[in-house]
Amino acid sequence: MRKVYFVVVGKLKEEFYREAVAEYVKRLSRFARVEIRELPERAGPEEEAEEILRACRGYTVALAVEGERMSSEKFAELVAKTGDEGKELTFVIGSSCGLSERVKRAADRRISFSDLTFPHQLMRVILAEQVYRAFMIGSGSAYHK
Repeated sequence: MRKVYFVVVGKLKEEFYREAVAEYVKRLSRFARVEIRELPERAGPEEEAEEILRACRGYTVALAVEGERMSSEKFAELVAKTGDEGKELTFVIGSSCGLSERVKRAADRRISFSDLTFPHQLMRVILAEQVYRAFMIGSGSAYHK
C-alpha cells in the first residue's frame, strides 16, 4: 500500500480543521497509509528546516506560493507517477512564516495551489482534499467533476 506523508509545521488548533483533515485521511485510507508529522513552530523557517528535512521520505513536494500551478488532473498524474515508481510521497507545509529556501531547494517539486495566501491550518485541509481528489481521479471515480 502507498505511503503518503504530510509534514506540517504547527498544530491544528480548531476542532473543525482537525475533523476535516481526519475525514479526508479516513477517505484516503482505501488508497494509501497517510501519516501526518506535526513539527513544532520555531523562531522562523530557517530554524524549522532541519527537522522538516529529516521528516521527509521519498518524493517530496513543497507547497510554496512561487511553485508550479497545475490542474487537479495534472496533480493526480504526479501522485500516480510516484506510486507507479514505487516511491513514498511527502507533502510539506511550512508555518505561517513559510518554508526556508533550503527546504524548497531540497524538495523534488514545488507546487502552488493558488496565488492567494491561505492560513497554513486551512491549507492542510485543502491539501488533504486535493490528495484524496488525485486518488479518486486515478481510480476513475466520478468524485472529480
